Amino acid sequence: IRMSSKPFVIALEEHFQVPDVVATYPPLDASRAPALTQRLEDVGALRLKEMDEAGIDLQVISHSAPAVQKIADAETAVRLAKLANDRLADAVRAHPDRFAGFATLPTPNPGAAADELERAVTQLGFKGAMIHGLTNGHFHDEKQFWPIYERAEKLDVPIYFHPALPSTAVVDAYYKEYAAEIPVLLRAAWGFTVETATQGLRMVLSGVFDKYPGLKVIMGHLGEGLPFYQWRVDHTLRRDWKRSRTWREVFSQHFYVTTSGFWSDPALLCVIQEIGLDRVMFSVDYPFEMNQPATEWLDRVPLCAEDRAKLASGNARRLLKL
Repeated sequence: IRMSSKPFVIALEEHFQVPDVVATYPPLDASRAPALTQRLEDVGALRLKEMDEAGIDLQVISHSAPAVQKIADAETAVRLAKLANDRLADAVRAHPDRFAGFATLPTPNPGAAADELERAVTQLGFKGAMIHGLTNGHFHDEKQFWPIYERAEKLDVPIYFHPALPSTAVVDAYYKEYAAEIPVLLRAAWGFTVETATQGLRMVLSGVFDKYPGLKVIMGHLGEGLPFYQWRVDHTLRRDWKRSRTWREVFSQHFYVTTSGFWSDPALLCVIQEIGLDRVMFSVDYPFEMNQPATEWLDRVPLCAEDRAKLASGNARRLLKL
């Protein structure tokens, strides 16, 4: 147990799952070890015990990938998103001092997704929403999804873009020689990063932040590599970029990142130098990662006490109005 002198700790890429939603997943998405499934389905005693052991004071919980983004039937996606959000709201009501929520959005029906975001925020008290990977092959910068961002700006809540497995076409083109032997390559080792960084890049290119200047988005895993490439992306895009703000200015003004599953001092310091400490928030990626190594790293990051407190919870409190 960490000492009471430590900062308050909020973790905001922490997952649960609803069996009804998981039953719709392709087999590759649904194949999870029993211990992982147990933790994903527990939003009570076991989760709280492991939070307490690691010194995590509050989790902002979201459904695990791919949530409802891969459900082809839009009506089913809407029904299951509401079910997932209601289940999570029950857990938050049971432990309001320990849990908060990000909404599951039925993006196969963008208008219904915007309405569900509003219901989740105004009626369930959620702090934003999480979208996992592509929606049936479509990136979320496409204009069909912009009603979601219009509503997010109106509600003043962020959208968290989280990875999911690459499409079959991408797997076949880039990874098929290694996918069977090293399946994690498609996930956290590389595939997740490429897909989600591309989504972030496309969001900036789309002009959605010009249309909705109050829109805020979050990306995990220290920004899926984008802060590290920000200088070069910005430098080279200027050859063709004809807008009032540079790519770097848009990214640095609208994006926040978390430390989920990425506990590296050099990487953290690079991100802070690129986008500023105020846009970096602690996360674990529980239960895909365990809490204890993350909070042990948080205790020893090379930051002063004031900056460590911002990373641990201060920035999340401000962004999510916790």
